[in-house]
Amino acid sequence: MSDQLYSVDQVADLLGLHVKTVRGYVRDGRLKAVRIGGRQYRIARDDLEAFTGHPVATPAREDAPRHRRTEVTGIVQIDAVDPTTMNRLSTMITAAVAHPHDGERLHIEIVYDEERAGMKIIIVGGLDTTADLLKIINVIADERP
Repeated sequence: MSDQLYSVDQVADLLGLHVKTVRGYVRDGRLKAVRIGGRQYRIARDDLEAFTGHPVATPAREDAPRHRRTEVTGIVQIDAVDPTTMNRLSTMITAAVAHPHDGERLHIEIVYDEERAGMKIIIVGGLDTTADLLKIINVIADERP
């Protein structure tokens, strides 16, 4: 019997499934798991193999990341922005990130301070995709209505 335990995230990675799908299997009782803490589960290797019907391939190093990911978090401050311009910029920026670029989705948050007439664009994403968005922001922020 194996002592190897997997988290729901690890099982999702191993099976190529979404974490919510794996949690659903656990809640439905299709995948045997042990609850630890409030909402966390651990799945034994033997139970995972029984669920899939075949041996689980174990990476050479359990602690090594499966895919290296590089990410950037940035804040763009734009001053002297009236509400109409903020709406226009916000719409254009949101449209620019609506579809994943090279399979990579950006996360943005736009905050407007009407009293100070300034907006901040908070960006979280990959380096190349964020750089592309920064170029777009640079162009549309300099446009006049």
